[in-house]
Amino acid sequence: MNSRANQLKAFDRLLTIIDELREQCPWDKKQTMESLRHLTIEETYELGDAILDNDLEEIKKEVGDLMLHLVFYAKIGSETNAFDIADVCNSICEKLIHRHPHIYGDVKVKDEEEVKRNWEKLKLKEGKTSVLEGVPKSLPALVKASRIQDKVAGVGFDWDAPEQVWEKVEEELKEFKAEVEHNDANKMEDEFGDVLFSLVNYARFKNINPENALERTNKKFSKRFKYIEAKAKELNKDLKDMTLAEMDVFWEEAKKI
Repeated sequence: MNSRANQLKAFDRLLTIIDELREQCPWDKKQTMESLRHLTIEETYELGDAILDNDLEEIKKEVGDLMLHLVFYAKIGSETNAFDIADVCNSICEKLIHRHPHIYGDVKVKDEEEVKRNWEKLKLKEGKTSVLEGVPKSLPALVKASRIQDKVAGVGFDWDAPEQVWEKVEEELKEFKAEVEHNDANKMEDEFGDVLFSLVNYARFKNINPENALERTNKKFSKRFKYIEAKAKELNKDLKDMTLAEMDVFWEEAKKI
């Protein structure tokens, strides 16, 4: 691993390159925070994919891509004297010190859960009117549900045991089934949302990240379906001309790979 001196040297090199690109490159000159926003979101998802694939080389590359964006935002901020990279780093350092009084103060904690509860209490003392203020509105719904539940649990609004949460899942499933029988589209959607929300809550009690779990299933399904497509191609068949039974044979083969 690189020494701290080499790490700082590398970061300084990145800052220098960003300065040069911002001054000399036609594309980089034109960029604004708004124009970079969707690209940053894309890079974040690419990093997430690499993490789920446990591809360390790709993770390194994607962390670099994301770091480029963060430094770029700081560069743009410096051009209007709003903030620069030092302000960004000092700001997060101060926040971390303030929110870890068990490390940088005399507060005692017994476990991770107490750290999380103290974190939420400190944020309210900082002027936030709700513990939910820290949940971005634009988060995907599944991730947002998980973050909402984490936040409220941090101030004690939570179930005592996973068995209670599972009872809630079963209750919501029954209510969803009842609305399916009535065939009311709006109510079915409401109850289906309740089912998902309660499942996310149960996953939290079992230390399962629901977003990661669903994405792993997406990847698994895609891999198996692509296997069916490849086999169909070997047989010079179109999937539309194959029976479900024929496709299922290849699906079972794919599960064994």
